[in-house]
Amino acid sequence: MVKFGNPGNYGFCAACQLRDIAGALGIHQAPLLRYARPEIMGWVVGAFLMARGSGEFRTRGGASPLIRFVLGICMMLGALVFLGCPLRSVLRLAGGDLNGLTGLVGFISGAGCGIFFLRRGFSLGKSTEHKGALQSSGYLVTLAALVLLLAAAFHASWLTFSKTGPGSMHAPVLLSAALGVLAGIAAQRSRLCMSGGFRDFFLTSDTRLLSIYGVLFVVALAANLYFGFFKLGFNGQPLAHTAHVWNFLGLFVVGMAAILAGGCPLRQLISSGQGSTDAAWAVVGMLVGAGLAHRLNAAGSAAGVGINGQIAVVLSIVVVAGIGFFFAYHRAATNRPTDAAAAAGAQG
Repeated sequence: MVKFGNPGNYGFCAACQLRDIAGALGIHQAPLLRYARPEIMGWVVGAFLMARGSGEFRTRGGASPLIRFVLGICMMLGALVFLGCPLRSVLRLAGGDLNGLTGLVGFISGAGCGIFFLRRGFSLGKSTEHKGALQSSGYLVTLAALVLLLAAAFHASWLTFSKTGPGSMHAPVLLSAALGVLAGIAAQRSRLCMSGGFRDFFLTSDTRLLSIYGVLFVVALAANLYFGFFKLGFNGQPLAHTAHVWNFLGLFVVGMAAILAGGCPLRQLISSGQGSTDAAWAVVGMLVGAGLAHRLNAAGSAAGVGINGQIAVVLSIVVVAGIGFFFAYHRAATNRPTDAAAAAGAQG
């Protein structure tokens, strides 16, 4: 993808590429960050095709969609301070960008905090299968992805595209879409999710999902070396900054929110293609978060992270941790027997 036109270390990135889509749709007005990235639409379509073919497509939802929307906003705010989702942190490392390591450590730490809440009973409720007319809602994200893909291919007048900057740098539409569909198929089949990988590792010592990211790192590293893109160091990396504290805290937010929402930004897109309306609300939240980040000047840049971005990260940590505490400890309190019930149980 980078060889054929994408910005450096930017083959796939759920956060940055959704941010570009938000710009193309007019959700934010950053002139250099507007392009309807076909890779993202390809992920959703590929996941849909695989889910339908394997009989796993289910229109499900109803498990605290508003909370998932808020978690999606927080995930995007954190990711845009770091300048990438967890997947891009791996791809940045594979390109030699050591800032990706700082972010990755932050993501693992945030995931650990999210698991702290899981161990104490955190749950957003159980998704149920939609019936009747609501069954069609599971197709909405895939339908929107197809419409956007066609609009991007034909440069529809209702989309805005950057003429300079990262938004103007992209591989050919058909190549981007084809590779996106293949990636969506693979991600759906493998259940790819970085937050899920660390959750499984911390809770059950299962390393299957993390091993997939290890393979991705090795392949991307080999490709970067082959094409001459590899550049080791912190400074002068493409679409990156060296504000280490905020790189750490940016992905810390993403890690904690992803555990509570049931998946990283990539997983939310794949789950949307499988028919999850809960995941669709998280994706809408991420689009809104992209708009807020750039309208409030809270996103990171090559120059670093401004005060608005720092405030956004701190507030996001407070909001996500607050959600974790409320749902974990409120559930524990409501499940605790009363004194009378405990006494009756003891007598029985």
